[in-house]
Amino acid sequence: MANTQTALKEAMTTIEGSLGAALVDYSSGMALGTVGGGKDLDLTVAAAGNTDVVRAKVRTMEQLGLKDGIEDILITLGTQYHLIRLLKGRDSQGLFLYLALDKNRANLAMARHQLRKIEADLEV
Repeated sequence: MANTQTALKEAMTTIEGSLGAALVDYSSGMALGTVGGGKDLDLTVAAAGNTDVVRAKVRTMEQLGLKDGIEDILITLGTQYHLIRLLKGRDSQGLFLYLALDKNRANLAMARHQLRKIEADLEV
């Protein structure tokens, strides 16, 4: 089992094109851990902003009466992918992994696969 910092470092090293990663509590909008980022990618701001995205989607699903769970939310920019993966474990309710990728270097399918593996090993 990996702790937060180990899991985020693994995302940065094993997922091609990773620019930054965070574990976020979407009830508060706070990043519980971050790796990467920089002046062009403030992961604290991204954590708070993506919390709004997750809350909006969860609320919309409730209003629609959908009884399904969200696996991933993908935001495609001109030069980046932003991948949000809601965690499923009992102890990880209300958490998501956030990963920003360089669109020219990343393989989106492999990134999703690796993020799923990292989630499975993550102990919060």
